[in-house]
Amino acid sequence: MAQNSSIEWTEATWNPTTGCTKISPGCSHCYAERMAFRLRRMGQPRYRNAFRLTLQEDLVERPLHWKKPRLIFVNSMSDLFHVDVPAEFVQRCFNVMQQASQHVFQLLTKRPERAAEMAEKLCWSHNVWLGTSVESQRYTGRIAALRDIPAAVRFLSLEPLLGPIDPLPLDGIQWVIAGGESGPGARPMQPEWVRQIRDECTTMEVPFFFKQWGAFGPDGVRRSKKANGRELDGQVWNEMPSAAAEHRSSIPIVTPPLDRIR
Repeated sequence: MAQNSSIEWTEATWNPTTGCTKISPGCSHCYAERMAFRLRRMGQPRYRNAFRLTLQEDLVERPLHWKKPRLIFVNSMSDLFHVDVPAEFVQRCFNVMQQASQHVFQLLTKRPERAAEMAEKLCWSHNVWLGTSVESQRYTGRIAALRDIPAAVRFLSLEPLLGPIDPLPLDGIQWVIAGGESGPGARPMQPEWVRQIRDECTTMEVPFFFKQWGAFGPDGVRRSKKANGRELDGQVWNEMPSAAAEHRSSIPIVTPPLDRIR
């Protein structure tokens, strides 16, 4: 069975790689790193290397055996476009996603530049979404790289949101997720930062998903993530791209010529 997920914007996870390296402030208190070390202490063999990048070869074809259609977050514990993931391995994962057309695959990366470099060599089937993490204004350059990629849905994960992003470049973007940080060392998110993002999404008619306040509520008081909840100005924002329901429609599959694959 698929690994069911408690992440609000997906249904299951698939981790053909585990582990990563930190490249920007949003990585400072990485939940995946904490979990990886915890799983190693528990004796979980897949995390024998803790958070060092590891290819999980036997999991590459796992989605082919999941019959029930679902939203699948790819590499919740890693980044498929990490520089140390071989191009051939990335291509194998994309080929599996193309074959498992009953699912929607949600890839999230902090390395959209590498994704853009590889884009012509990958099969961008209609069920593959690609997003990038942008935690502050300083990292909006990732959005420009994302726009060059022919994914059916291009999305932004503004989590943890560590500062205002004004303006937020939304041309060519089909979905925005925003949320505050939780866990040890969490940094507070100011309500005006997320309101400005919501308002821009509303103006541009881009679906907006507010994931959580995190460790600090809109009043700046530290509580449990559950206690702070997910309401923004009295409303839960669960907007999703229309492609979530229509991913098996007529969006064309973009397949690279064989001579481009190496």
